[in-house]
Amino acid sequence: MAADYNPYGQFTRVWIPDPDEVWRAAEITKDYKEGDPVLQLQLEDGTPLEYQVGPKTNPLPFLRNPDILVGENDLTALSYLHEPAVLHNLRVRFLESNHIYTYCGIVLVAINPYEQLQIYGEEVINAYSGQNMGDMDPHIFAVAEEAYKQMARDERNQSIIVSGESGAGKTVSAKYAMRFFATVGGSASDTSVEEKVLASSPIMEAIGNAKTTRNDNSSRFGKYIQIGFSRHYHIIGANMRTYLLEKSRVVFQAEDERNYHIFYQLCASATIPEFKELSLTSAEDFSYTSLGENIFIEGVNDADDFRKTREAFTLLGIKDSSQSSIFKIMASILHLGNVEIRSERDGESCHIPRDDLHLQHFCRLLGVELQQMEHWLCHRKLATTSETYVKNMSAKQAANARDALAKHIYARLFDWIVEHINRALQTSSKQHSFIGVLDIYGFETFEVNSFEQFCINYANEKLQQQFNSHVFKLEQEEYMKEQIPWTLIDFYDNQPCIDLIEARLGILDLLDEECKVPKGTDQNWAQKLYKQHSSSAHFQKPRMSNTSFIIIHFADRVEYQCDGFLEKNRDTVYEEQINILKASQFQLVADLFHEKDDVSSSKSSRVNVRPLKAVPKVPNKEHRKTVGHQFRSSLHLLMETLNATTPHYVRCIKPNDDKEAFSFDSRRAVQQLRACGVLETIRISAAGYPSRWTYPDFFNRYRVLMKKSDMMAADKKLVCKNLMETLIKEPDMFQFGKTKIFFRAGQVAYLEKLRADKFRSACIKIQKTVRGWLQRVRYRKIRKSAITLQRYGRGYLARRYAEFLRLSRAALICQKQYRMVRERRAYLRVRRATITIQAYTRGMFTRRIYWEFLLHHKALIIQKNVRGWLARRRFRRARGAAVIIQCAFRRMHAKKQLKQLKIEARSAEHLKKLNTGMENKIVQLQRKMDEQSKELKAQNEHLQTTNSCLGSEVSKLQKELEQVRGQQSGGGRLASLEEELERLREELQEAHAHRKQLEEEHSSEKVELTQRVEELEKENLLLKNEKEEMNRHILQQSQSSKEGVSSASLESELDQERQRYQNLLKEFSRLEQRYDNLKEEVSLSKFQPGHQRNPSLQSSLESDSNYPSISTSEVGDSEDCIQQVEEMGVEKAAMDISLFMKLQKRVRELEQERKRLQVNLEKMEELANRKGSEPRSPTSSQETADLTYNNLKTQELESENKKLKNDLNELRRSVAERASQSSSSNELQDGYNLLMSQLRAANEELDARKEEVLILRTQIVSNAQLQERNEDTVREGDTEEPLDKEEALRAYHGLCESKKLLEAQLQTQSRQHQDELEALHTQIELLKDDIEKKQEILTYMASLSPEARVEYSVQQEITRLTNDNLDLKELVEKQEKNERKLKKQLRIYMKKVQELEASQAAALSPSSKPVLSRQVTVQRKEKDFEGMLEYYKEDEARLIKTLVTDVRPSHVSATVPCLPAYILFMCIRHADYINDDQKVESLLTSTINSIKKVLKKNDDFEMTSFWLANTSRLLHCLKQYSGDEAFMTQNTAKQNEHCLKNFDLAEYRQVLSDLSIQIYQQLIKVAEGTIQPMIVSAMLESESIPSLASVKSMGYRNRSSSMDTDADGPASYTLQALIRQLGQFHAIMRDHGLDPEIVGQVVRQLFHCINAVTLNNLLLRKDVCSWSTGMQLRYNTSQMEEWLRANNLFQSKAAATLEPIIQAAQLLQVKKKTSQDAEAICSLCSALTTQQIVKILNLYTPLNEFEERVTVSFIRNIQNRLQERNEPPQLLVDTKQTFPVLFPYAPSSLSLETLHIPASLGLDFLVRV
Repeated sequence: MAADYNPYGQFTRVWIPDPDEVWRAAEITKDYKEGDPVLQLQLEDGTPLEYQVGPKTNPLPFLRNPDILVGENDLTALSYLHEPAVLHNLRVRFLESNHIYTYCGIVLVAINPYEQLQIYGEEVINAYSGQNMGDMDPHIFAVAEEAYKQMARDERNQSIIVSGESGAGKTVSAKYAMRFFATVGGSASDTSVEEKVLASSPIMEAIGNAKTTRNDNSSRFGKYIQIGFSRHYHIIGANMRTYLLEKSRVVFQAEDERNYHIFYQLCASATIPEFKELSLTSAEDFSYTSLGENIFIEGVNDADDFRKTREAFTLLGIKDSSQSSIFKIMASILHLGNVEIRSERDGESCHIPRDDLHLQHFCRLLGVELQQMEHWLCHRKLATTSETYVKNMSAKQAANARDALAKHIYARLFDWIVEHINRALQTSSKQHSFIGVLDIYGFETFEVNSFEQFCINYANEKLQQQFNSHVFKLEQEEYMKEQIPWTLIDFYDNQPCIDLIEARLGILDLLDEECKVPKGTDQNWAQKLYKQHSSSAHFQKPRMSNTSFIIIHFADRVEYQCDGFLEKNRDTVYEEQINILKASQFQLVADLFHEKDDVSSSKSSRVNVRPLKAVPKVPNKEHRKTVGHQFRSSLHLLMETLNATTPHYVRCIKPNDDKEAFSFDSRRAVQQLRACGVLETIRISAAGYPSRWTYPDFFNRYRVLMKKSDMMAADKKLVCKNLMETLIKEPDMFQFGKTKIFFRAGQVAYLEKLRADKFRSACIKIQKTVRGWLQRVRYRKIRKSAITLQRYGRGYLARRYAEFLRLSRAALICQKQYRMVRERRAYLRVRRATITIQAYTRGMFTRRIYWEFLLHHKALIIQKNVRGWLARRRFRRARGAAVIIQCAFRRMHAKKQLKQLKIEARSAEHLKKLNTGMENKIVQLQRKMDEQSKELKAQNEHLQTTNSCLGSEVSKLQKELEQVRGQQSGGGRLASLEEELERLREELQEAHAHRKQLEEEHSSEKVELTQRVEELEKENLLLKNEKEEMNRHILQQSQSSKEGVSSASLESELDQERQRYQNLLKEFSRLEQRYDNLKEEVSLSKFQPGHQRNPSLQSSLESDSNYPSISTSEVGDSEDCIQQVEEMGVEKAAMDISLFMKLQKRVRELEQERKRLQVNLEKMEELANRKGSEPRSPTSSQETADLTYNNLKTQELESENKKLKNDLNELRRSVAERASQSSSSNELQDGYNLLMSQLRAANEELDARKEEVLILRTQIVSNAQLQERNEDTVREGDTEEPLDKEEALRAYHGLCESKKLLEAQLQTQSRQHQDELEALHTQIELLKDDIEKKQEILTYMASLSPEARVEYSVQQEITRLTNDNLDLKELVEKQEKNERKLKKQLRIYMKKVQELEASQAAALSPSSKPVLSRQVTVQRKEKDFEGMLEYYKEDEARLIKTLVTDVRPSHVSATVPCLPAYILFMCIRHADYINDDQKVESLLTSTINSIKKVLKKNDDFEMTSFWLANTSRLLHCLKQYSGDEAFMTQNTAKQNEHCLKNFDLAEYRQVLSDLSIQIYQQLIKVAEGTIQPMIVSAMLESESIPSLASVKSMGYRNRSSSMDTDADGPASYTLQALIRQLGQFHAIMRDHGLDPEIVGQVVRQLFHCINAVTLNNLLLRKDVCSWSTGMQLRYNTSQMEEWLRANNLFQSKAAATLEPIIQAAQLLQVKKKTSQDAEAICSLCSALTTQQIVKILNLYTPLNEFEERVTVSFIRNIQNRLQERNEPPQLLVDTKQTFPVLFPYAPSSLSLETLHIPASLGLDFLVRV
């Protein structure tokens, strides 16, 4: 220590002894020097005093602690530890702050307030549960929590030892400790063991407590209650042991005292009908209850207490019959006390009157013989060695025997009740650990002390010895843990006093020995004591008495009167009376007095400690065992139990003897402090190093004494060591431990003085600076004022001079103006005259000129008209000539244009429009050429036949001519034959010429047709090449536009993939429609024609059909394409529209081909039927031509199909290359996969069509062959007739039909090209719009900063990609599912179609003609879903399992919120639609039960929030679609159509509403359980504003031994962690679709929990009630309010729940001095109760000596001002208060028919309806 430091210097405050107040405060007025005999002092009232100082007689007075340390929670935190400091601290806390609990090291000092305080509610228990002992204000709950925590952490049994004088509050403290254990350690089962433990308290108070002069509810016995816990630290049972019941109170009470409460309770309830047989009246009528002369206790209703006692008996399982027996025995004791014993005349005998009603009632109630009891109450039996005889007793002896019997009966009944309470509290499960609560009498000393006080003080000697050793042990452990050198501390050892009492030949042994002597007396026993123990230091003989002795106890000297010691120790009861009671007809009475084993051993059952040695059994003598021996045995057992546990001490102090509320008698308090060992604890602590600081706390507190360089050092421990060595020079005054610095007494006060001096010098410097600044400010103000005055004076003079100048100037201006006006007037007069003369003159000249001009103008008019007529005549002639020339020129130009149009008609542009018709035209021309070739061939054959015939006839005629020449002679016949021959030759030549002509015409026509076909093919090829070039050109243009807009390139590629995907999707749906049409055809051919479809079936067929019917027009297909483009967008559809137009065209051509082949087949069959009996032409040219045409057409179709396949393969390769190039994009990869699947589906459809065409072609060929065979049988070989007119007419009609077909195809092609052109234009417009949007975005981005630009672009891209990805995923899932389903069905039905066709072909007979039946398909419309889901009854369990039991919130996070609720409601709608009440009831019941099971298993916030949202949504759906008009106001027309039709589910709505409330409560419970451990740390302890909080020494309770330093200890949370947790809760509820109103109510409830927990901790913690904490708290609440505003929750009334804690923070910050401050506080703290305001003001603690405390007068002023408030007496806020929850009706705008169910849920068994 510094050499110049004088602890007894001037102004030092000290404590001096005082006879009235024990200690009195004073102040040194003159520095004391060592050796001075007198110390100059001044008392607080200003009186001077000279205090004599001597080395032996009067040592220097005790030093006072600084004011900042006064009122500390822990006495060991005081810098000076001594008796006056302890007494003053307790007095200040008790009177000024109304704090009844204070720590003193390991002891909790509890002062009885004699007033009910609101600090024991369940909210207080919850506040202390889980907290470290030093974190909260001192409380009995803190001790209980410490015991509970150490039991769980150290796995060691615990004990709470509650001691004190009668009336100090021991029983109440023990009861509250047990209530704490029952609350925090509630049993895991439903047996409510904790309720039974609490129920034992009213019973034991009724039979063991009584009113004394010191206490209205004094425990007249000691008890030790062991509360057993399981491995999970739940209460499983309890056991109670009692000590030294005051039996004498049964028969005697001092003045103003009462007997045990149970007697008065029975008398108060005597009017109850069931108690009529007890024959009780008022307590004043009975001797045993009226000795104290006051049978009432103020504020106590005995009847109500008796009702509570009976309820406790029932709760503990004691039957009504047993209770009735107990009450009978109690009543019999009262009647026994009123039995009149009359003395006989000789005085040696007595008798009882025959008509004594009380004796009759006594015998009746106990079921014993009246005569026997009457006899043995007045007689006794004496047994000698030889004989036994009966002796009369005097009236006094009989009365004593009667009283002894009453005491014995009550004691046995007391033991029986305790035994049955223990049975009720026992459990079959194994006890893992226990906590014992010892409620035992404290040290007692009265004017007359007897045997009871001797036993009580003996027990306290044993407990004090155990307490001293435990305190010493803890101090030693603390020093060893911190590695501090241990020095032996001398402390008081009371073992000699204990040996005096219990050792061999001690007081108890001599007492038992004297009791065994037949004629032993108290005087003889006293003489033996004097003789044996006169040499003992703790034993003294009084000077004026020979029948008393003095024992010097640890607390005080006590004189005991020997009178009555032997009688009370013997506790004599006559055996004859006991035998009568044993023979009672009531089993309970008989059982009370049966012989038992040793009492102490029976009471030690179920105690996990080492038992005592067995005591030899004394047959039939148990009731004669001495009380001292029993008490000593039970006390030894108790000490062994306590030594096997970790003790916790509660010392109860009685503040005054008058039972006045908050009145403190210093003398009585000091007496009890000395007796209970508190001062001994202080002395042991003060002998070592009582003050202890951790290194961080020391650094923070005293860093003002350090240098700046030391403060920046990293090693804080080294800095603290250097500072201590600098400040305190004596090394023995402090020690450095591992984690703490230990100080001797007074060193912390010295450091505080240095710190205060440092602050004082700093304050002086600040004041100097501020005062200088104020003077400078004052000088500047004066200087500024002088300058201002000068400025205004100079301004006034300048204004006067300016005024003079203005007046002089004004005179000059007036003169100048006057002269100017005069001269101007003269000038104007002359000017007006001149102007008048000029005007008249100019007018005259002007009129002359006008007349000349008028004559000239008339001549001009005449000339104009003549010239106009001549010009018009010339114009008409010239116009006629021009018109003639124009007509000629226009005619010539028109001819040229006509010629050009003709050329253009044959050009590629025209042929392009006729592209589709050219192919058919080529086919028709080829067919015509084939027909002409066939006709030419027939004509050639006919000519050859005619030629051969003519040749044969010529040869024949020549032969005849030769014969004629040979036979005849003459020239006439020859001439005629020659003429005939010449004629025939001419005919032959003509025939040859005609044939040649025909051949030339046929060959020329054939050449022309061939050339025409070649030209058409070239034109067709040219058109195709031009079309491909146009497509390439368009593609190049689009690519160039993409390259021009580089920022949109990636989007364009993605759009292309989307377009292809959408095109393929549309094509796939159209193919599905065709497939369904084909399936319908099969079904029509399979079933009878009479089958009719209902509307629902028709609707389902319409929705499932994917193939167009035969009657579908081309215009419909094109409209579908246009609709597809509009739905998908031009950008998505433009890239692949050409390919899909080809596919559509190809499929239409295949369909038309199939139709035509069917028509041809029908025609051929009709023709075969019509001409079956007619002769056929030999050639059948028409059928051959048709067959040739069909072959050519099929070949062409096959080649076209191959070409389309090649195009598809090229497209597939290009898409694959692009997908591989952009493989990093999952979206493109998904699109590529979907495109490939759609292309495969299209290929399968084309293959199916190809197979169909091949089948039809095979049938046609087979039919044609069959027809040819039939024709060959009837054909005539010499048929030479040419084609008739009918065939020519049919050919003409065929050409007309071909022409019409070509025209229709031409129109279709033109429409297609027009649609393509419009689509391209639309695409260009969209691209332009897109470019403009991109340009706007680029412009906006250019205006942003680089960081914001990057963030904005990333955000835009993420949003777009996320939306597209979700859409694509849903679409992919749906399409994959449909694809698998349709492919499977397609294979099945194709197989069926093939089988059906094969069976039909086999059923046809060979002779019958083949018939190709036409399959009719029903055209379907697009299906409208009704928003219902159908399922089978057996799938209900699967539905519930999928949607409720196994569903996880994460599985449906990317879908519609509350999707399970919507699906369940759609299933309910279908059940209602089909009017199935059982299905509705089963589904709703299963859903509700499953939700309850899920929430019972999963107790996390996410699952609970998920099901709260779904349950409330299901409830809203049941309301919205119920059909009630009140719920239909916001529905759409479609939603009103979906209302329930058959059932009223109002009852289920109520069930769902109740379930929603339950889930809401569970959600609140889970959320509160999550945030509750964070609240105190985040709101009160974390430093949101750094370096604002200060540090004070916290005393012994903040040592590491009392802190939870394990890894599982409470974590430290910050405000940001709490806000993050709240944000997480809010995000989960928002994502789950919870209604905003419910979210607001949840947040409001959580904010109420935050407010309640924070305010409760603030009200229970003195260390946080400071100005800095108020600043931190206000900042934290503002952050919470900002969070509400940021999440749009400020309107949820959640901010209003924080109003109490906000006002508490403001209360900590405002001034607290004047009456104006009090008025401001009363108006400010409207949300706080009066008790809360006063409590905060009492707890308010300055962090340094410069801040003043709140005075008591100010607090009283506040209380007086707040008396008008009508508030409940509640201190803490109810943390379990819940606001009424309201589920407002919130209809959904979602259309049920549009709801999409993801495939990942696995609900394939549900069918959309």
